[in-house]
Amino acid sequence: MEKIWLKHYPKNVPAEINTTRYSSLLDLFRQTVKNYNDRPAVTGLGITLTYRQLDEKSDCLATYLQSRGLKKGDRIALMMPNIIQYLISLYAAFKAGLTVVNINPLYTEHELAYQLKDSTPKAIVVLENFAKTVEKALLQQPIEQVIIAKIGDLMPTVKALITDFVLKKVKKVIPIYTLQQAVYFNKALSQGKRLTLIPVELTAQDLAFLQYTGGTTGVSKGAMLSHGNMVANVEQAFAWIGHQFHLGEERAGVVLPLYHVFSLLANALVFMRAGSCCILIANPRDLPALVEEFRKYRFTAFMAVNTLLNTLLSREVFRKLDFSELRLVIAGGMALQGAVAKKWLEVTKVPVLEGFGLTEASPITCINPANVTTFNGSIGLPIPSTDAMIIDNENCELPVGEVGELCFKGPQIMQGYWNCPEETAQVLFGNGWLKTGDMAKIDHDGFVYIVDRKKDMIDVAGYNVYPNEVEGVIAHHPGVREVAVVGVTHDSTGEMVKAYIVSQDQALTKADIIAFCKERLVSYKIPKRIEFCRELPKNTVGKVLRRVLKEKEKEHT
Repeated sequence: MEKIWLKHYPKNVPAEINTTRYSSLLDLFRQTVKNYNDRPAVTGLGITLTYRQLDEKSDCLATYLQSRGLKKGDRIALMMPNIIQYLISLYAAFKAGLTVVNINPLYTEHELAYQLKDSTPKAIVVLENFAKTVEKALLQQPIEQVIIAKIGDLMPTVKALITDFVLKKVKKVIPIYTLQQAVYFNKALSQGKRLTLIPVELTAQDLAFLQYTGGTTGVSKGAMLSHGNMVANVEQAFAWIGHQFHLGEERAGVVLPLYHVFSLLANALVFMRAGSCCILIANPRDLPALVEEFRKYRFTAFMAVNTLLNTLLSREVFRKLDFSELRLVIAGGMALQGAVAKKWLEVTKVPVLEGFGLTEASPITCINPANVTTFNGSIGLPIPSTDAMIIDNENCELPVGEVGELCFKGPQIMQGYWNCPEETAQVLFGNGWLKTGDMAKIDHDGFVYIVDRKKDMIDVAGYNVYPNEVEGVIAHHPGVREVAVVGVTHDSTGEMVKAYIVSQDQALTKADIIAFCKERLVSYKIPKRIEFCRELPKNTVGKVLRRVLKEKEKEHT
């Protein structure tokens, strides 16, 4: 497809980026440290490290890892929430030439064991709160080196001892574990400090991450993201939004977990590329604490998903905050609903820029231009050095305006799935094109519109119904807080639409919703079943899990 979207590029955004500016993420980090040496890099749990201090501590850990026999190309698993130790470990891994395997710390022992067996890391760094899960998983898949981080690692001694006591004895959030071969994070740092780091040469072809995802084929797989993939995506994103940065001065609120590729790229890489200070929120479910951090640090930039924005807006104390220094808000991870975008703009006076990406693309592929200040329902334009097209079931390109599967091509596209050649072949085709598994269309101006996930499409008597559209309509009802739509089995139509609704008005009825939909939707798109619930199932990023609702429906049929 001709790059029709280029005509709407902001004047200061190039059509192509320089993919050779940095040889690796390590090269990028070293340049960042050089440029912003004594600027604050990260703040979390009352502790702040400058870029120089982050560099020094990651040197120590990298040296320790090398002393334990880890070499270039080995994998290291990181199993931590948003704490400073994660960033130290991340950059230490790069310095030792290791490939990072990010792991959700809320995984069960079985989920963890599966990922460890598949990626075979030689080391794992885990927060003590989740060490018991590691202990159980290691019975199925041993690991040579286990490093245990504690919440109080970087705190002054007395405060660290008090914190450790409260967590273990008072709050009892740290289960008793036995990992005799483990070493504590601070001890690893102190041992590494006495040694000399052996320089490792990294290239764009070396693997930076095995980032696990259900992907477009359902089974959890490790997307192989090279240093070249990740550096390209950093430069693509920076080219798109970098002109909005005050270099060395931004305060980015990091609420989404860094082990998730969206937050990883945006916060740990792009914002740090700009010399920003990342304010880490270790527990985003503690909304009062999150709002207080927002107030205290007066975030200038914020990455979020639709459900988080909606939840914050529902709190009066949040709506009363001073947003005068907030300049950049980007939503991704799930569809941004128009009602949420409109209310966010009314409350904060800052528009939400919706973007789109997927793990297999490092992850960013599209972002709305900064001059799009009102919700347009689009995920934006393909970012620099990125091609997009819509295909049919035979992989043939469709004309502008027609709905089909969305595909991307660019330097950020993964190398393939780890040890999964058949699954790789299902999503990579032609000369480097990636199938996303999303149904979409591209308009005459080049803006991309996601219709829905291909697998979530509902077939009502031969008519295609896209849950995103129905959810977007219902979300505008003033009595609705959250909504999710799925297809359920129906004898005569094959499937019908069912809506799960979290209301904020106790008087709201099913009849109210149906009447509201009748004014805005054709009949076959109107939910035939409506169920009110206290909450919707979500993953750790806050994305609504439709598959859980579908499974629930199957159990009752």
